[in-house]
Amino acid sequence: MVERTCLAIVLAAGEGTRMRSARPKVLHEIAKQSLLAHVLAAVRQAGGSAVAVVVGPDASAVSAEAARNAPGAEIFVQNERRGTAHAVLAAEQALARNADDTLIIFGDTPLIRPEILRRMREALAKGAAIAVLGFRPKDPSGYGRLVMEDDDLVAIREELDATPAERKTDLCNGGLMALAGKSAMTILKRIGNDNRKGEFYLTDAVAIARAMKLKAVVIETEEDDVRGINTKAQLAETEAALQQRLRKAAMDAGVTLVAPETVFLAADTKFGRDVTVEPYVVFGPGVTVEDNAVIRSFSHLDHAHVGKGALVGPYARLRPGAKLGADVHIGNFVEVKEAVIEDGAKANHLAYIGDARLGAGSNFGAGAIVCNYDGAAKHRTDIGKNAFIGSNAALVAPVTIGDGAYVATGSVITHNVPADALAIARERQVVKEEGASRIRAIKAAAKAKAGAAE
Repeated sequence: MVERTCLAIVLAAGEGTRMRSARPKVLHEIAKQSLLAHVLAAVRQAGGSAVAVVVGPDASAVSAEAARNAPGAEIFVQNERRGTAHAVLAAEQALARNADDTLIIFGDTPLIRPEILRRMREALAKGAAIAVLGFRPKDPSGYGRLVMEDDDLVAIREELDATPAERKTDLCNGGLMALAGKSAMTILKRIGNDNRKGEFYLTDAVAIARAMKLKAVVIETEEDDVRGINTKAQLAETEAALQQRLRKAAMDAGVTLVAPETVFLAADTKFGRDVTVEPYVVFGPGVTVEDNAVIRSFSHLDHAHVGKGALVGPYARLRPGAKLGADVHIGNFVEVKEAVIEDGAKANHLAYIGDARLGAGSNFGAGAIVCNYDGAAKHRTDIGKNAFIGSNAALVAPVTIGDGAYVATGSVITHNVPADALAIARERQVVKEEGASRIRAIKAAAKAKAGAAE
C-alpha cells in the first residue's frame, strides 16, 4: 500500500496582544515547550510529510522556532490579516504540490493529539473531500455550529448567522480542517469575502465543497483537543489540562506519583519503570529518570539524567548537564550542574558540584563545594573513585583529586591530590587559656569608658 503524503499548514500569525505580551502568542509555553512546538510535534507524529508555517510580518522568532522543531518546514508570510482562508493561501506554493492530504491547524491549539489528526486523514482516505474537527462543549454559546444532514456536514454556521434551530445543536466547530489534496486548491480559491468583515473565511469551504457535490464530514473529539489560547488565563487553564494528561500517561506507564496534582512535568520528561516521585517536584525540559529511581519532595530537575536506583532530594536541584549514575545519592540542598556523578557516589547535604566528575563510590561532604568559576571562565574538577571530600571543603578548579584520596574537613584545595593521599589545607588551631575572659574584660572596659565620655 502506497503511503499517503500529507501537507500540514500551521497558522501561526497570531499576535500576543490579548495576552498583554510582546512575545508572539505561539511562543508562549506550556509544559516547558512553546505552543507551536506542541502543534508541530503532533503533526510529525500524525505523519505530516511536509510542513508549511504561516507567520505574520516581522516574525523571525516564530520562524526560528518552527525551524528548530520542524527542520525543513517552509515559512510563508501573511502580510495582511484578511481571514483564515487568506492565511492558508499564503502557503499556496506548498498547496500547489498536491499532497494527498492537507491538514490546517492553528498554532495556538497545543493539545491537539496526533491520533485525532490521523482520524481526520483516515476520513479523507475513505473519500471525504473535507473533514472538520467538531466538539460538544458544556456551553456552546459563542461557537460556530456544525450543521448536519444525516452523517454529512452541510455547513459551518457562525452563531450570529445561525437559525434558532441551528443554535440548539451542541456540535461546534473546532476550527481544524483536513482537505483532500486533489480538490483543496479549487475549494480554497473559490472562497470569497462577501461578509460583514470583508474577510476570507475557511469555514466557507464546506458549503463550496457541497456545491461541488463533494463530501464533507465531522470528526468529533474532546474539547481539550481544540482548546485555543488568547489570554494568560487560557494559557494557565491549558497548562493544567496538559499536566493532567502528562501525569496520567506517566502513571499508566508505571510511575508512582505520590501526589500527582503537585508534580509538574515537561512534555519530554522520560521515566523508566518503578520510578517514584514524591510531592512538589518540578521537571524542566530534557529530563530522563531511569528505573527504580526516587525523586523526593521539592526537587527541581532541568536537562538532567538520573540513573537506575538513584535517590534525589528532598530539596535537590539538578541543573543542565547533571548526569547521575546508578545508585547515586543527591540529598537535601545539593546542587549539581554540568557534572557526572558516577555509580554509588553520594553528596547527601548542603553541597555544590559544578563542572566536575565525582568518581564511583566517592563521598562529597556537607558544606563542601567545587569552586568552578573564577569570575571570567569555568574550570573543571576531577574527583576519582572512592575519594572522600570532607565537610566544608572547597575545591578550587582546575584541580584533580585522585582515586581513594582523602580531603580533610575545612580544607581549601588549590593543588592536585594524588591517589590515596591525605590533603589538609587549613590553619593549625591555636588555643589560649583564659583568652575569652581577657577579651570580655577588654570589651567591657572599652564600653564603660565610652559611657563615661558621654
